[in-house]
Amino acid sequence: MESGIIARGLTKSFPNVLAVDHVDLTVREGEIYGLVGPDGAGKTTTIRLLCGVLRPDEGEIIVGGINIRQHPDLAREQIGYLSQRFSLYEEMTVLENLRFFSEVRGLSSDEWYGHTMKILEFVGLADFVDRRAGQLSGGMKQKLGLATALVHKPKILLLDEPTTGVDPLMRQEFWQLIIRLVNTEGVSVLVSTPYMDEAARCTVVGFMKGGKIIVEDHPENLRHRLDGRVIELVGTPVRLLREIALEVDGVEDVQMFGDRLHLHVENTKAKKVIKTLQRTIPGRGGALTSVEVISPQMEDIFIDFLTANQGNGLRANEG
Repeated sequence: MESGIIARGLTKSFPNVLAVDHVDLTVREGEIYGLVGPDGAGKTTTIRLLCGVLRPDEGEIIVGGINIRQHPDLAREQIGYLSQRFSLYEEMTVLENLRFFSEVRGLSSDEWYGHTMKILEFVGLADFVDRRAGQLSGGMKQKLGLATALVHKPKILLLDEPTTGVDPLMRQEFWQLIIRLVNTEGVSVLVSTPYMDEAARCTVVGFMKGGKIIVEDHPENLRHRLDGRVIELVGTPVRLLREIALEVDGVEDVQMFGDRLHLHVENTKAKKVIKTLQRTIPGRGGALTSVEVISPQMEDIFIDFLTANQGNGLRANEG
């Protein structure tokens, strides 16, 4: 495999904390791998290990066909990295920031300008070359961060929650840029994200908990695991509806989704649960607007794996 990432047995401990616990992970060429999980799951540590910021206690990392332990500098040349708290030089302009990062990456004065302008055009910042970085919006700062990660034409992008705190429109634009990079340049992307709608855009999603990847699969395959097992319940008062739902035989979990509830039920129990709710809610003083089986969302999948704590799974149903 010439491009992409292979990690085997990746382990990292800090005092009193096993942050990454024997993680196996593969990101193929032209693939977007979404790493999701609760705070403290080990996502950021994993990304820092993969890009060489941290050294693993155990395990092997191959980046673009290069062993990062044996040839760290050569491996890093393959990587573009955007951290959660990317630090721009706010008193410098957009173009000055790009020049600085280009020169740090070893681009000569003859090389950096033309390439940088193409990148700025690509990320939509070509009209803002003279604006100070400190005057950019949050979304534009992240675009500039992406531009700096691309100055040396990496084949691998490691993005640590790149759209956290960015407005929905800018999130959409940022993801369009990522997808274009993958489709036109064959870039391999590993991105951690707290947003399940972003996870659904990925080729493969890995759910991380307690330093381990507890399950890994294509988003559509993950959804199939809950087919027929998610009921959406709408009515008032919501607190009473939740209390009633938790008492019904066959209901495994109840979660709030805005003004409605999602019930995770045992396999084949959905019809029985719905009939029980239709009978019970009015008798307990609740108002039932609707109750029906729905297609699982990525949030449902995420919650199900966290609550059930299912065992390890690697690329199940690969086909």
